[in-house]
Amino acid sequence: MKLETVADSDAAAKRAAELLVAGGQKAAAERGTVSFAVSGGRTPWQMLGHLAEAELPWDETQMFQVDERVAPPGSDERNLTHIITSLPLAQQAIVRPMPVTSRDLDGACADYESSLPARIDVIHLGLGPDGHTASLVPGDPVLDVTDRRVALTGGTYQDTRRMTLTYPALDAARLIVFLVTGEEKQDALAKLLAGDTSIPAGRVAAPEMIVVADEAARVP
Repeated sequence: MKLETVADSDAAAKRAAELLVAGGQKAAAERGTVSFAVSGGRTPWQMLGHLAEAELPWDETQMFQVDERVAPPGSDERNLTHIITSLPLAQQAIVRPMPVTSRDLDGACADYESSLPARIDVIHLGLGPDGHTASLVPGDPVLDVTDRRVALTGGTYQDTRRMTLTYPALDAARLIVFLVTGEEKQDALAKLLAGDTSIPAGRVAAPEMIVVADEAARVP
């Protein structure tokens, strides 16, 4: 795992986007297609804006969701709502939403899994102060799912149930870029960098992982 530290959250968003673009360009050169998966939360909104300006074969690109809240369409709680508003209209068509409004959520997980490539080229992940990443949250049974690449959390987290990529999907990624900003992430970041498997993020084991952090997130 590599660490890149930059001055602030704006610089972190820009650098994370640069790494995503580089991974996407490599995929396009090698295979002619690009697959991204992006996480929710507030931190990546600016990053997505930078990504949208990149030189990529957008017609051959798919953007999947790492996780999503089980909430109505258009809800401010939905990660999809903010992903869409961060992209120009022409690029919104590349987004492959998690089907969290289905009446059969277990079946919806299987359907979404079937739409994923065998290996996602580049996955963006965040890091919570509690060490969660994607919607792999401490103490939830979803942490132990090894036979599916998409699953539901067993309970609610911050008042909503979630659909999430699981460790098998994350570990198969060609590149993972963690974007970590803010002093409230210091403890979790230190554990991530140490490979501490007591936090969910510490259990991610993709072959290439880069952490982009701002100065505030680093332990002084």
